[in-house]
Formats: sequence, structure tokens, C-alpha cells
Amino acid sequence: MAKNKKYEKMKKDIPLVAEEEAVYLARVDGSLQDVKLRPKLIDLFAGAGGMTLGFTKFTGHGYIPVWANDFNDYAARTYNANFGEHCRVGDIVDILENPKTKIPKADVVIGGPPCQGFSLLNRNRDNDPRKQLWRPYMDIVERSGASVFVMENVPQLLDSFEHGEIIGVAEAMGFKLRWAKLCAADYGVPQVRWRAFIVGCKFADPAGVFPPRKTNFNVNNGHRRAFNEEFDEYITNPSPWKTVRDAIGDLPPPIGTDIRNENPPLDLHFGRTPTGMSMKRYRSIPKEGMNRFDLQKRAPELTPACWIRKTSGGTDLFGRLWWGRPSVTIRTEFFKPEKGRYLHPEQHRPITHREAARLQSFPDDFQFVGTKTEIAKQIGNAVPPVLAARIADCVYTLLLSKEVNKCRMSSAGRKEAGLWREFQAATQNLK
Repeated sequence: MAKNKKYEKMKKDIPLVAEEEAVYLARVDGSLQDVKLRPKLIDLFAGAGGMTLGFTKFTGHGYIPVWANDFNDYAARTYNANFGEHCRVGDIVDILENPKTKIPKADVVIGGPPCQGFSLLNRNRDNDPRKQLWRPYMDIVERSGASVFVMENVPQLLDSFEHGEIIGVAEAMGFKLRWAKLCAADYGVPQVRWRAFIVGCKFADPAGVFPPRKTNFNVNNGHRRAFNEEFDEYITNPSPWKTVRDAIGDLPPPIGTDIRNENPPLDLHFGRTPTGMSMKRYRSIPKEGMNRFDLQKRAPELTPACWIRKTSGGTDLFGRLWWGRPSVTIRTEFFKPEKGRYLHPEQHRPITHREAARLQSFPDDFQFVGTKTEIAKQIGNAVPPVLAARIADCVYTLLLSKEVNKCRMSSAGRKEAGLWREFQAATQNLK
């Protein structure tokens, strides 16, 4: 991919007009809406749109989604139901090979190429472009003319061979890069979920704004820390981690076993029909935090033989959540307790779809489309919107700085001069 000549003339990075923390605070109090900067956004491998949600009005941002893609039809329907009919369904490689495909211009491209593309178990990845889906991602970055991109994936991406390839391709296109592993709980999501993010920018070094300062702190000082963190900076007056109780403590016991014709949040707050054996197992571990090892101690006759033979690891299997902690990572089969710590802290049941969505930080009025299983996939695969919003703060700081710098260099008689006065007034508290 050729380097974009538009940026070759820039001799140095533009000065930043604000810190990402200031943008965050302005967004939270609603004053960011006074800034009329509305960057255009493309979301690839978008799923239900959790990442787009963090970049749009739900969180106080004003990015404008203009194009999206996902392979799953139900996920695309969910995206379109919430953001407009512009999510295209299909294999991204096929879409790009179609000569009729036109990628709209955009300021920012976001998205998470599927994890399989970075797996060392994928033996055919050198010969199959579909196994390295970050390549079509970067192709769309180039076609759209975006000056910023955000790539999200599993933390293992940053230790992979593909990470080096991504760096090489992005730098050849003129991007400066910064990457980090972030924990969602550190940014206001009631869930300990680690993800990797790579931020690329053509006109400034993203290290000036990324990683974002943490907004929430771990009161247990190290509980379930999975990675060595490269940074430990917080906003002024951070809040404690949000807990399971904060997220779902107000919900009544679920009713029924299917999607309900009720207003949110009760529409997705339904249960399952457990077997008699399952109910006995639930009742044998009644206290929050208990798991399969407690089941084996208290009721070995109810414990599957495979769990008894597995004497180490899997401490979250068949576990209850804690009221006073964030949840564990919400995956696509959160309704199956044998898959992880997905039992309600008190009630004898797994968490519901609504509870999982809240633990992912989705608002109740977000509209999910599809079957129970498809909606569960959409919830579990999503980037938590509240985490995405903090990444959006960083990107907005970069784009705002670029626009202000452009206005500063314009003459008073040009249209940009009026924009500059607008930006200047709006950013007085962002410096």
C-alpha cells in the first residue's frame, strides 16, 4: 500500500489542544456536544456495534457512522436497527474484490478483525488472506482516506508475528502507532475484560493521548490481574470499579424462557429450564464466589467425573459471581454455567441476556435483533461500549487538534475562520 502523499509534506506532528482526560470530562458533562466536529466513522467486523456505540451519542460523542461490515446477518441487522441502514453483510474479502464496491470517505476506521487471524493454530494463514483479516481492514483504511484507525483484538495479538506485520504495513502508509492492553473495569465497565488496542494516526503521535487515563480503580489492588500493565495513570478523582450489584442489582427475578414482549430491560430478562440435576448443583453452592471445587467438596455425588479428574485450573467453571466485584469476561455462552463463572450471586440460575448486556455496558434501550443464541453471540463478542468511549475520547482529541490547527493557519476571510472561533470557544476548558 502506497504512502498517502497528502501527509508527506507535514514535517512535524500538530500540537495537541487538549488532554484526553479533559475531553472525557467535557463528554461526561455534556459540553462536548457544543463542539461541532462530527468525524465520519467506519466500523469493520462490527458485530452488533458495541464499538460504534462508544463513538456515538449514547456516550456523548458525535461521530457519524457512514459504513460498516459484518459477516453475520443478525449482527448486521442489530447494527442497522441502532445506527442506520449502512452495515453491509458479507465476507469483507469478497466485498473488496467486487469492482462495484465503493468505500465512503471517513475520518476514522475502527473494528476488530476476528481472533482466528492471529492464532498460531491457524496453519494456513500464510496462504489464505481470509486468515489475516487485518489486511482488508487496512485496505479499507486506505480506500476511505481515514487519518486515524483503531484496531481491537485479543491481548495475545500484541505478542504475535502478525502484530509486527501490522506495524510494518501501517507505518508504510504513514501512520504513527501506539498500542496497549486495557482492562474494561478500569474504564467504568462492570467486567474484568482485557483487550488489545492499536491506534494509528497520520498527523500526530497517538502516544500523546493513548492509552487513556483510567477512570476507575481496583479497590482490591490487584484482583485477577492478568497482564503486566505498562501504565498506571488515572484521571483526577477516579471512582471504584463498578460491580455486578451496580449493573444488575435492581433487576427482579427473570420470567419465562424466551424473549418477552415487554419494554426493556425485561424483554431480554428471561431464564432457562434447568434439569433437576442442575438445580441440585446450584443449590449445593449457594454462596457468591463458590465454584466447581466447592461443589466437589459439598456434593461429590453431583460433580461430573471430568471435573473431579481435572484437579487444577478452571476455577471459574460453574462459579457464582460476586456482588461486590466486576464480573468475569462475558463470552458468547454466558447462559451455560459449565462454561464459566456465570451463576447469579444469589439466585439459583445463570445470568440472563439482559444481565449479560448490562455487564457489557450496553444501555437497556439498545435494540438487539435475532434469536436467543444469536443475541447471546452479539453480546459476548462486543467491545464494551463504555470502554470504546474512552478510546473515542483519545481519537477525538487528535482530530480536534488537527481541525483547530488547520483553522489557526487559515486566513480570517476563509470559512475556516468562523470554525476556528467556534472551536476556540468550545475548547477553552479543554486545554
